Amino acid sequence: MEPLKSKATLRCIALVSLIGIPVLSCKQKEPHTQTRENESRQPKTAIPFVAGKEIPIWSKSVPDSGLIKGTETYNDGMVSNVSHPTITVFSPKGKNTAVAVIVFPGGGYNKLAIDLEGSEICKWLASIGVTGILLKYRVPASGPHYDKDCHCEKDPVKPLALQDAQRAMGLVRARAKEWHIDPNKIGVMGFSAGGHLVADVGTNYRKRAYAVTDEIDAMDCRPDFGIVMYPGHMTFHTSKPYELNRTLPVDSHTPPMFILQAGNDPVDSIQNSLVYYIALKKAGVLAEYHIYAEGGHAFGLNESAQKIPDWTELPIADWEQLVERWLRTIRMIPK
Repeated sequence: MEPLKSKATLRCIALVSLIGIPVLSCKQKEPHTQTRENESRQPKTAIPFVAGKEIPIWSKSVPDSGLIKGTETYNDGMVSNVSHPTITVFSPKGKNTAVAVIVFPGGGYNKLAIDLEGSEICKWLASIGVTGILLKYRVPASGPHYDKDCHCEKDPVKPLALQDAQRAMGLVRARAKEWHIDPNKIGVMGFSAGGHLVADVGTNYRKRAYAVTDEIDAMDCRPDFGIVMYPGHMTFHTSKPYELNRTLPVDSHTPPMFILQAGNDPVDSIQNSLVYYIALKKAGVLAEYHIYAEGGHAFGLNESAQKIPDWTELPIADWEQLVERWLRTIRMIPK
């Protein structure tokens, strides 16, 4: 493997494995073959981008809308009480690879790190010619989450985040031509709880998690690839070591996945990404897995929310180079 151009010496533990078979795309039924139409640490927005306005993903009423109470608020990069989910499109201005990535910020399914793990990531994607699409999905309690009353992990009353992810996939694919996107090159990327959401929509795409209402819901909602950053909730609903959450039924039709995590993550242990990788490998899915000794939890392109000293000097801080290279190896963006 070609050595990475890191600004630090390789004092990381890097594990990269590739296991590949053809991956079929499919709609809301059993899988079938179908056709759908410089790695240096330079400034992440070297190529200008155009950010659109927030677009509601639901054209009519939002399903299970009564479950989210309170007023949406923004505070220090975090959004709470999202009841009306939206997408914001960050289009490349200049080079456009026609690839798109829908970004799911983390926040434990109770809030969203909308800047660090959202808009900043979309701007970087646009800088490499990829359309970044920020999904502001519903919170709180919209996916598996920690409940402070019982001091335990709980499933949502309804899978609101999965509903929003499925709907966003259909909407982007329906408007791909308008946004200069190849409908065969739409992936998802998520951080922490958003990483779990990538795995969720990457396995639970055959049937909508809500009542179908229009032509957008008839679109294929299977991502073409996924990027999973320090995921959580992957060992929920398990009783054995190295067992994956049973609500994530990985099989050979799961799209190619890129996984990255720090071994010293104090929030979501390394078991979360490890059990996911093992399940992907057993299913024969094209998967790449990177583990670093240091890095903690909740980081973006240039900083860590945990305020780890000299975080940018750690090898893990060059993670975006790995993602860009991987997108080339799976032939999403040109070499």
